Amino acid sequence: MNTNKKLILPFALACIATTACTSTSSESMSEKAQRIAHENIIVDGHIDVPYRVNNQWVDVTVATEDGDFDYPRAVAGGLDAPFMSIYVPARLDNSAQSTYLADDLIDIVEAIVGRAPDKFALAYSTADVERNFKKGLISLPMGMENGSPVQGSMETLKHFYDRGIRYITLAHSQSNHISDSSYDLRRQWKGLSPFGKELVAEMNKLGIMVDISHVSDAAFYQAIEISKAPVIASHSSLRRFTPGFERNMNDDMVKKLAENGGVIMINFGSGFVSPMARSWRDRMTEERTALVDTFGSDSQEVKDFDENFKTQNPYPFADLNIVLDHIDHVVELVGIEHVGIGSDYDGVGDSLPEGLKDVSTFPNLVEGLLERGYSEDDIKLILNENLMRVWKEVEKIAAAS
Repeated sequence: MNTNKKLILPFALACIATTACTSTSSESMSEKAQRIAHENIIVDGHIDVPYRVNNQWVDVTVATEDGDFDYPRAVAGGLDAPFMSIYVPARLDNSAQSTYLADDLIDIVEAIVGRAPDKFALAYSTADVERNFKKGLISLPMGMENGSPVQGSMETLKHFYDRGIRYITLAHSQSNHISDSSYDLRRQWKGLSPFGKELVAEMNKLGIMVDISHVSDAAFYQAIEISKAPVIASHSSLRRFTPGFERNMNDDMVKKLAENGGVIMINFGSGFVSPMARSWRDRMTEERTALVDTFGSDSQEVKDFDENFKTQNPYPFADLNIVLDHIDHVVELVGIEHVGIGSDYDGVGDSLPEGLKDVSTFPNLVEGLLERGYSEDDIKLILNENLMRVWKEVEKIAAAS
């Protein structure tokens, strides 16, 4: 058991004398949720700490006032292996600056570990995650969000593997040299580029998970067809709840992902899980665009728009229940083995649902799952075992290449 957590959480204090906190008949639902959260590894597929720290330095090894992640809150929530997002904005695509920024953000993750080696550790493999957990350390594996820094070079891809990148989100908000984006109306490649198709195969050989969050539907199907290893959606939710929002996955895509052996890791952002929040965002965008067309992008009307709109139309935050609805739907559609957590903490601004506002709230998610009838073994699959299974399979395929 992670001894650091036992010293901090009141519930876990009762377990100090034993090697594990075992369930008892008198255990309340809340206590059971806390126990499960702290006995088991929790993997989160996507947290944007490096970009947050790069924009404005803050020491996440101690308590922070802003943001969604820091060490005390991670310990309180039972979070053990948050994938640090090496996020490169699409505006830097096709520039050397994208590669420089990716290396800078990896430096930041290494610096976090260097500042607090008694709290954090790098993780380049599933074995590292398991070993760090036994030592009471929070693992910081890394995934690259936007493949732009690869710059069309397999040597650069290998460089980032050597630096610790263990998944790559092929594109972000614009089509790049690898893949079309779900957000970009330009579909220059009609899916993956010729290089992108080669890249997926090379990622299999190296041991880098293929992440299809953000890509177009066509790119998703092509990546699934090419990849010999299971693929992941590191921080996506379900289009069934947000019709027309291509950034989320439709039911057929989830089925194909499951046939491939992959995992969809549910994004917590209200706009990803709630139709009301999605509609609010779409309406805001439409009204701002109309103002730009009428008055120009530098007009006072446009500058004042966001604050005025939010005042007149309070944001309809999602809540824990609709996040659970997404998990339920994946389970009903393809089984418990293909769903995980990809919160997007520190990446979706102030749009997080009630009950899941930061990394300290994972026990709320566990309690919600218990209340819906999920067994402890089911919950372990969601918290870590599904993603760890995929990652181990990727490692196995790479070792055999």
